Amino acid sequence: MHDASTQAPSVHDKETVRSCPFDFAQQLEFDPQLKELLTEEPVSRIRMAYGEGEAWLVTRYEDVRTVTTDRRFSRGAVLGRDFPRMTPEPIVQAESINLMDPPASSRLRSLVAKSFTPRRVEQMREGTQRVVDRLLDGMEDEGSPADFVARISSPLPLITICEALDIPEADRPRLRAHAMTMMNVGAAGKEDAVRAKAELRGYFTELTAERRRSPGQDLISTLATARDGDELLDDKELTVMAMVLLITGQDTTTYQLGNIAYTLLTRPQLLKTLQAEPERLPRTIEELLRYIPFRKGVGIPRIAMEDVELSGVTIKAGDIVHVSYLTANRDPAKFDRPDELDPDRPSIPHMTFGWGAHHCLGAPLATMELEVAFSTLLARFPALRLDAEPEDIRWNTTSIWRYPLALPVTW
Repeated sequence: MHDASTQAPSVHDKETVRSCPFDFAQQLEFDPQLKELLTEEPVSRIRMAYGEGEAWLVTRYEDVRTVTTDRRFSRGAVLGRDFPRMTPEPIVQAESINLMDPPASSRLRSLVAKSFTPRRVEQMREGTQRVVDRLLDGMEDEGSPADFVARISSPLPLITICEALDIPEADRPRLRAHAMTMMNVGAAGKEDAVRAKAELRGYFTELTAERRRSPGQDLISTLATARDGDELLDDKELTVMAMVLLITGQDTTTYQLGNIAYTLLTRPQLLKTLQAEPERLPRTIEELLRYIPFRKGVGIPRIAMEDVELSGVTIKAGDIVHVSYLTANRDPAKFDRPDELDPDRPSIPHMTFGWGAHHCLGAPLATMELEVAFSTLLARFPALRLDAEPEDIRWNTTSIWRYPLALPVTW
């Protein structure tokens, strides 16, 4: 208890601590607890399902921007700490770029960025178009109704990233299963998650060593040979980077394909507009990415390296700080009518791909895949519609991601 005879309590001392399971998963409705925190207590103390102690949760757009760009907050400092989190086993690994601060992360990012230049992504567009055409051919041949998730959103990103990494077809289902195991939030899955992470790491250790010896035209070979001055990725960095590319390169795009398809199919007028004016698709996709809460809660936190004040709250040196990109995307101080889907809203950068030194390097690839998939789908299936009542669609509830398990469509 605070002793009344000492100095007046700082905001830090008197914060109430909220229990935040971040398990809300009702279709794509926004988590009411996150909404409440953004509105009533934008910098709050939270406890989570796993990890020791408490953390701060920062929800406003400008505060999130501060935490993700200010050197007084460190990702690297979470190493070795049992930080509050959503999964029983931390998804990240020590050598991952996700746990580095500038300037160390800047070196890695500049090496990796060479693989995602606009020119390189444009070259990958042709391959992605071929995959999309092949998958849609299969869906058409099979006939209506079809499951969009099984036919398009599950295979497309996996095939695209595995072709970019040149991963043999026979290995792909096993690698995807490992990646999914690592994302589950159930406590019973900890041993499985540890094993999945170790097996993925073992696989990529061998694969990256092989590409170092005899590089090809694939993304791993590009990373293995990319130089920044005299700098190369070391063996561990290369292994973990290849793992990160596999996991983030297919996981999130898979879920967003399903989520965007569901959102469009439950808004027939928007669907009609895009079919009539396909040039509006890129901007509409950006708004869909802002609007859709495609994950739950938060990701990897940061540590305050010194005392920092945010929105009138003092965060002490050593405190753990989580940010919510979801709430930043719905901050009314940044976005007018933030809870409405408005494809014509003024272009303001959303935070769905993160921000600052940890903005997703693969964002251009993900956006390109979404554009190719939906532009082709809308052109080829002008009568596409949902073959179920929206409330009958089943949603994932077991992982950190939100997405439809199946999406029956007809045309």
